[in-house]
Amino acid sequence: MPLPSSTTLPDVLRDLIVRVRSFGWASAARETTCQLLGPLNEEAWSGFAASWDRLELDTYMADGGRYRRRRYAVLGFSEGRLAQLTPRAHFQSRDHNPLNGGIARWFAQVEQATLENPVFADLLNLCLAVFETGTTTLEIEVHQFRIEAGLSAGHPTPEGMHRDGVDWVGIFLVERKNVEAGTTQICADGLVDPAEFTLVEPLDAVFIKDNRVLHGVTPITAQDAQSTGHRDVLVLTFRTVAV
Repeated sequence: MPLPSSTTLPDVLRDLIVRVRSFGWASAARETTCQLLGPLNEEAWSGFAASWDRLELDTYMADGGRYRRRRYAVLGFSEGRLAQLTPRAHFQSRDHNPLNGGIARWFAQVEQATLENPVFADLLNLCLAVFETGTTTLEIEVHQFRIEAGLSAGHPTPEGMHRDGVDWVGIFLVERKNVEAGTTQICADGLVDPAEFTLVEPLDAVFIKDNRVLHGVTPITAQDAQSTGHRDVLVLTFRTVAV
């Protein structure tokens, strides 16, 4: 998906931009996302989604949970060019992540084939368009998450309602299988009562201006507790870099 010019914005993209600008966040159903991405290459999507089957266990969970699998990568974006940065630990302050923050967490890297998949490029470009980043130099963190539920619940955001400590966040559902709940909650600009909705279909999405929004997801449970269910998401975070 090439980045559109400001004079050729489709109405559906313009609506997302306005909602993020006005309210600090916007959600998009699969139909909207697919309309913006254009015809989906089923082979590319199949390979992209299958990479979630190869995520590795997150061993840093301070609650002792073993329900989260993930991969991580950091990219740089400058002058319209994307570059993969040297692997490094993921770090969040305890202000942003009171459960697992305050330590350097080393995760398995996102597979190169995933980063080179055209679906990934399209989703990244969609975020850049919605967030109106223009020529801004950015640091982009790529998070693949699988939250599992079986005999016990899985917790997509065990730290609770939170900010990520970045400028923007894009969240895309990849798959829900044998799970219930997992409701996304959004509190914008200090509002007490959260907006609530559930990402159900692959490519259902949320776009967030991080300094205006607290967000979280309720625990998931397995529809059939005799078999493991999961919720797979791609999270892309964007931080402006001073040059």
